[in-house]
Amino acid sequence: MTNIHQILLQYWGFNEFRPKQEDIINSVLEGKDTLALLPTGGGKSICFQVPALSQEGICIVVSPLIALMKDQVLNLKKRGVNAAAIYSGMSRREIDILLDNCIYGDVKFLYVSPERLTTKIFIARFQKMNVNLIAVDESHCVSQWGYDFRPPYLQIAEIRPYFPEIPIIALTATATPEVVIDIQEKLAFKETNVLQKSFERKNIAYIVQEEEDKLGRLLKIVNKVKGTGIVYVRNRKKTEEIAVFLQKKGVHADFYHAGLDYRIKDTKQKAWISNKIRIIVSTNAFGMGIDKADVRFVVHLDLPDSLEAYFQEAGRGGRDEKKAYAVQLYAKSDVITFKEHTRNSFPSIETIKKVYQALGSYFQLAVGSGKEEIFTFNLGEFCNRFKFNLIEVNNSLRYIEKEGYITVSESLFEPSKLKFIVGREDLQHCQEHNSTLSNFIKVILRSHSGIFDNYKVIKEDEIASRCGITFEQAKNLLSLLKKQELIDYLPQTNAPKIYYNSERLNSDNFILSKKTYDDRKIITIARMNSVINYVTNPTKCRSRILLTYFGEKETSKCGQCDICLKEKRENLATNEFNQLQNAIKNKLNNALTINQLVDSLPLYSEKKLIKTTQWLMDNNRIVEGGGKLYWNE
Repeated sequence: MTNIHQILLQYWGFNEFRPKQEDIINSVLEGKDTLALLPTGGGKSICFQVPALSQEGICIVVSPLIALMKDQVLNLKKRGVNAAAIYSGMSRREIDILLDNCIYGDVKFLYVSPERLTTKIFIARFQKMNVNLIAVDESHCVSQWGYDFRPPYLQIAEIRPYFPEIPIIALTATATPEVVIDIQEKLAFKETNVLQKSFERKNIAYIVQEEEDKLGRLLKIVNKVKGTGIVYVRNRKKTEEIAVFLQKKGVHADFYHAGLDYRIKDTKQKAWISNKIRIIVSTNAFGMGIDKADVRFVVHLDLPDSLEAYFQEAGRGGRDEKKAYAVQLYAKSDVITFKEHTRNSFPSIETIKKVYQALGSYFQLAVGSGKEEIFTFNLGEFCNRFKFNLIEVNNSLRYIEKEGYITVSESLFEPSKLKFIVGREDLQHCQEHNSTLSNFIKVILRSHSGIFDNYKVIKEDEIASRCGITFEQAKNLLSLLKKQELIDYLPQTNAPKIYYNSERLNSDNFILSKKTYDDRKIITIARMNSVINYVTNPTKCRSRILLTYFGEKETSKCGQCDICLKEKRENLATNEFNQLQNAIKNKLNNALTINQLVDSLPLYSEKKLIKTTQWLMDNNRIVEGGGKLYWNE
C-alpha cells in the first residue's frame, strides 16, 4: 500500500489534506463503509481517488451525470491515471471492449451510470475484476427523501455481495438528517459511519433582497463586487437576454445552457475559467464539475427548486476561502410563480400514463421489448406528434424516471467514433478490390493507432481533407464500410436520450401508486416552503437557516448576511449611524489604521465608532489594505 501523502503530492501537488479528507480516507482504508459529507468545493473526489490509488485493483465509481463522469475521467487522465466511463449512449461493442480492458488492462477507475450497473454484461465482467473500492458520488440520489432521487441508485446494493469485503464510500454535498440515515440503509452499510465537515461556509455572505428591478440591482452588484461571478436563471432564453443586457452596460458577460452546441459550451467555459469572460449567465446546467476557485459572487435571479440545489450552486463561490457573496433576488410575484411551478411539476396520474404509452409508440417499441435499449429523443417533435403540452411532458418524464421505468440523459455531445471489426487480412482483401476505399482506409489507419483494438474518436472533416474529398463523401464512405461490416462507425450526436430500465409495459401493467404520488407531492411542497421561508424570513440569520435545514443545530450567527448586518446597524439610531458614517468617510480621505481613525474622532464613543466601521467594512464601503482603512467610492 502506497503512502496516502505521497499520492496526494504526486498526483495533486498538495502537501496536506483539507479538513476531514484524511479521516475519510483512513476510514475507507480500514475497510469501513463510509458516508462522507463535505460541502461543495470541499474536495470529495480526493476522498475516494487517493485510497483507490494506494491499493492494487480498480475502483468502481457510480455517478448520475454523464458530463461529470467525463470531466473526472479527463482530469484523472491529465494526472496520468487511466480512467474510463460507461454511460447511456455507448454501443454494446464499445462497452464490451472497455469492460475487458478493466479486467485485463490497467484501468484504475471505472465510472458507471447507475442504470448500467446491474445489466447482464456489466455483472458478468464485474465479477472478474480486481475491485478495491466502490464509490457512490451524489449519493443523496439513493434516497426518496433526497431532492434528486434516482431509482437506479437503489440497485447499487445488489452488486455488493460479489465483493462482500470491499468497502463502499458514499459522497454528497447536500443531505438532510433523514437522507443521511436513508443513504446508509439503501447502500447496505455494515454499520453506521458518517464523517462530516460542517456545511458552514464562513467566507460566504448570504444575501436576500426583495427587488422588483432585478436587472438594475444585478448591475449594482456586478459593479460593486469585483471579480468573476455566476448568475443563475430558470430558462434558456433569459440567459442570453441578461448576458446581452450586461454587455450593453460594459460588462464582459456571456450565457450558457444545455441546448448549446458542445463546441460553443466548451469555448464559453474556457473563456470564463481563464477570466476572459467575467460573468456567466446560466441555467443550472453550468457549474457541475467546473473547478474555479476565485468566484466572488453567485446571484440567483429566480427562486431555486430546493435549498439543497441553492446551497450547492451558491457554494460555487469562494472556493479559495476568500470572501464571496451568494445573493438571492426575488419579487413577491416570484413566490406566486414558484408555487405554480411546483403544482405543475405533478401532472395527473392519467397524463403520466398517456405520456408513457405515447413514448413506446414514438420509439415503435412492442410491449415486452426495449429493456436496456437506448433511444434518441426529440421533445418538440414528440409533443407535436402526440399533441402534448411541453411542460406536462417534461414533468411526466421526470416522474416516470423517478418510478424507475426509464432514465432520461441530459443533452450531451458524443463525438464520432470508429473501430475496425475485421482483421488486417480481410481489410487488405477489400483494399485490393477497391482503390477508392483503399486510399481512404490507409488514411484512417495512419491517423489512428490502436483502432483494431479500441474505439477511436475521429473527425470526418480531417479525414476528408487528407483524402482530398468532401465532408459528405467521407461520411458516405464510412457508412459504406459499416454496411460491408468492416468497421463499426458511430456518428456524432448531441441529443438527449431515453434509456429503458425495463421492458415496455402495456397500460394494465404500468402501475403508478397513488400513495407514492401523494407522498412525493408532500415532500416537494415541503421543500418549496423551505425555500420560501428562507427568502421571506425577516429575522433569522441566513446561514443558520441553511445549517439548521441540513441538521446542524448548534450554530451561531454568521455576522455577515443581510439579516445580521441589519441587526448590527439597528443597534444604532439611524441619525447617529449617519452622523458616524459621515465623520468616518471624511477622515478616510487619507488612509488610516483603525487606532488612528478612533483617535482622530475623540468626540464619539470608541465602541460605537468601531461598530459602525465594522458595518461599513462588511458592506464594502470601507476596504482594508496593508493594515490601513480606505473609503471605497
